[in-house]
Amino acid sequence: MSKGTLFDKVWDAHAVKILPSGQTQLFIGLHLIHEVTSPQAFSMLRDRGLKVLYPERTVATVDHIVPTESQARPFLDDLAEEMMVAIEKNAKDYGIRFYNIGSGNQGIVHVIAPEQGLTQPGMTIACGDSHTSTHGAFGAIAFGIGTSQVRDVLASQTLALSKLKVRKIEVNGTLAPGVYAKDVILHIIRKLRVKGGVGYAYEYAGTTFEQMSMEERMTVCNMSIEGGARCGYINPDEVTFEYLKGRDFAPKGADWDKAVEWWKSIRSDDDAVYDDLVTFDASEIEPTVTWGITPGQGIGVSESIPTLEMLAESDRAIAQEAYSYMKLTPGQPIKGTKVNVCFIGSCTNGRISDLREAAKFAKGKHVAEGVKAFVVPGSERVKKQAEAEGLDKIFLEAGFEWREAGCSMCLAMNPDKLQGDQISASSSNRNFKGRQGSAMGRTLLMSPAMVVAAAVKGEVADVRELI
Repeated sequence: MSKGTLFDKVWDAHAVKILPSGQTQLFIGLHLIHEVTSPQAFSMLRDRGLKVLYPERTVATVDHIVPTESQARPFLDDLAEEMMVAIEKNAKDYGIRFYNIGSGNQGIVHVIAPEQGLTQPGMTIACGDSHTSTHGAFGAIAFGIGTSQVRDVLASQTLALSKLKVRKIEVNGTLAPGVYAKDVILHIIRKLRVKGGVGYAYEYAGTTFEQMSMEERMTVCNMSIEGGARCGYINPDEVTFEYLKGRDFAPKGADWDKAVEWWKSIRSDDDAVYDDLVTFDASEIEPTVTWGITPGQGIGVSESIPTLEMLAESDRAIAQEAYSYMKLTPGQPIKGTKVNVCFIGSCTNGRISDLREAAKFAKGKHVAEGVKAFVVPGSERVKKQAEAEGLDKIFLEAGFEWREAGCSMCLAMNPDKLQGDQISASSSNRNFKGRQGSAMGRTLLMSPAMVVAAAVKGEVADVRELI
């Protein structure tokens, strides 16, 4: 029985049947694949003599292992080249649309699907990547899946899933200058904690999200997974429709009008029943920086690293581990922490609006001596648009490197890696031990604007002082 939430409506519309396990066999409208989690899935299909059931519902690109400096083939990394060859062959053999390097459409899977209008409200979307929750910004239900599930979707266009509970997270009010969508989601994860969303879908609501652009909404939904939620979404509205209209795969003409009518109907009802409700005030959120080894270990830039006494008992063991690994002292201000590397990019913050905002603060300034700073557009389209607007020149003049599209120093499955125990100011989404390519590397998550402030000062700085 539907509770009147968008999650329930979309789930029910895609439910094929209830399986003996109690799970739902859910039809997947759009399947996105990349070079890292798909080769084994295709091998499993071949071993079983199976076809891809609906190749037109799968779209492939390359992003994780792609170098962002020289993209000449063959890649210097043999494993990366092997993955490239595999996805090229698999896409060709199975008739799958493939956006390769140089196509003008290649990029991070969670950037290219929205910018082309592949991602639409009311869809079920799956991808062998945890940050598939990004697509929920459109009012879609989007799941990150494992390799065996990639196989299942290729072969049957369905997934066996247990239905989630729905938590409504309301944030109301206007964000102060220098405070961004990234700060909002880091604040939410800090308060609800990294395991707070386990078993839930997060519905983001309230005036703060209503005022956000689609790209800001994508940043929020992208990091739902960091808060333990399987997916996160925002109800579609005029902002959503305006973004989609005219994009490559968006409905056209009379089909557009029909689509909008349906998209409006799947919004959560005013009297929808939720399993939980949490509210936040936007005025309480300041530029946020992580200090530890989970995305939940975040504080406002004006705050100090919490001491053990300030933390709940259940958080103390991981905090002690974080103090040791990060080489930071409890009670010290986060502001002023020296940085070695500054990275702007990723599926969280590699879109055109992220680069525009970062460029505002980079203009007329220069990266501090001894700091390596670089900007990696989320897609070939983002790169082209940024260059048309002259953003690349602003970054280059400020001492940043300007790179080709890819995931880059987020997962660091490519040449972009931290060295030794370097400390990084990063606009990506995870600060786990070794996440950015070095077993000792240290990551501080923050907004792109805050990354620029850190690059210019050579240390964690408050971007509001640059306004």
